[in-house]
Amino acid sequence: MIGKSILELHDELKNGKVTSNELVNESLKACHEIQDKTNSFVTIIDDAKGSEVTDDLLSGIPYGIKDIFSTKDILSTGSSNTLNNYVPFFDATCVANLKKHGAVGVAKTVLDELGMGGTGTTGHTGIVHNPWNLERQTAGSSAGSAASVACGVYPYALGSDTGDSIRKPAAYCGIVGYKPTYGMISRFGMFQFASSLDTVGVLTRNVEDAAIAVDGMKGLDENDMTTWDSSSINLFKSLNKDVKGKKLFYIENVCDINNYSNPSEELKEHLNNFKETIKRCEELGISVSKVNIDSKLLNALYSTYVVISCAEATSNMANLTGISFGPGGEGKSPDEMIKDHRTKGFSPLIKRRFVIGSYVLQRENQEKFFLNAKRVRRLIVNKMNELFKEYDAMIAPVGTGPAKYIDDNKNVHDKETRVLEELLQIGNFGGYPSITIPNGFVNNLPVGVNITGKVKDDVSVLNIAYALESTMNYKNQLAREEN
Repeated sequence: MIGKSILELHDELKNGKVTSNELVNESLKACHEIQDKTNSFVTIIDDAKGSEVTDDLLSGIPYGIKDIFSTKDILSTGSSNTLNNYVPFFDATCVANLKKHGAVGVAKTVLDELGMGGTGTTGHTGIVHNPWNLERQTAGSSAGSAASVACGVYPYALGSDTGDSIRKPAAYCGIVGYKPTYGMISRFGMFQFASSLDTVGVLTRNVEDAAIAVDGMKGLDENDMTTWDSSSINLFKSLNKDVKGKKLFYIENVCDINNYSNPSEELKEHLNNFKETIKRCEELGISVSKVNIDSKLLNALYSTYVVISCAEATSNMANLTGISFGPGGEGKSPDEMIKDHRTKGFSPLIKRRFVIGSYVLQRENQEKFFLNAKRVRRLIVNKMNELFKEYDAMIAPVGTGPAKYIDDNKNVHDKETRVLEELLQIGNFGGYPSITIPNGFVNNLPVGVNITGKVKDDVSVLNIAYALESTMNYKNQLAREEN
């Protein structure tokens, strides 16, 4: 099954060429084989069993689950020491929905601790290594999901996206990462990071599989009041590559190499790939226009994201006390026990984010930081919505090039490229559907291109990506280690 798509595996299952149990066992074996190299997994579910094969495309097929989702009777840690012994008594809604379709979870994948991080290096079980080059990051937080899908051990894995946590790991690992419209998939049973930004999504090796997997997860959920009725939308059946007349825009002041005073060779090549992709769009009958957005607004993206996400995280994770669940702390009083638990349990990154969140939520600081951040978010969303009245979607390069080094001393940091690195946060600010697909290579490492569109217009976003994917040779590609 290594490297095969959902449709290919479904066909083999229906024709009796393979059984569900055989697929599951092969996937489990592959998980163990890549674990020493990539460290993709918190838990490999060795007692997983195949399921009945039906006409449902997901039935009998194994998949991976980011360890930020609750799984009944299976360790669910959020890649944090504060939850290193937590075994839930229920499934997250997205996992439960996939079970109803006959899908078989075979592994819980590593993430940056509690979803807070973009490197894949802060999980309590250690660093996730990029299967294309083990010295490189996968990005995060959906690190293990991206690495394992890139290795082909199953056709898809669940992820969550608060800033770019599905879409950038997909780019770094040469695969597809799809963040649907906010609320299309229930977040019940997902450890919350920032509630106004968190979105459940999927990592795959082609656009078809992304549509199939999300079709199997989406829908109203009485346990999540942010969900909406998408029953009239069938993402997979709506794929048709009919994109003539579609209108895209890109932000010239971050996508034009001439706007950088000392660009790296990687950035030059990456943006050149992007220019070639624009030509492909035009050959498909899509018009692509360049727009400029006020640099003050773009430069505020990252700080706005940090303030809002840290404030919401501080509130959401106040329940991680070691009292109700998780390994208890030591002390003579509840306060001492909680302090000990949180001091020893959280990594320095998480502590910094909680300090920031607590600071901006203090009464005397709310107006200056938290409320102003929300106002800036509104300005950004208003600008995007204004553009979406004229255009169907935004196209953008993902980040500044290929995967960064795990050893940060080897990375080149340039303040001028910060906006490009953080651009995908726009998708979370507005709850927009957003998908990353592979877009070639820079220094023998994969890079990605992103399509972000109007709220609830996931069909158009996927179709543009589907048509664009068909013009390139990266569909279903597997990681090839270069070192």
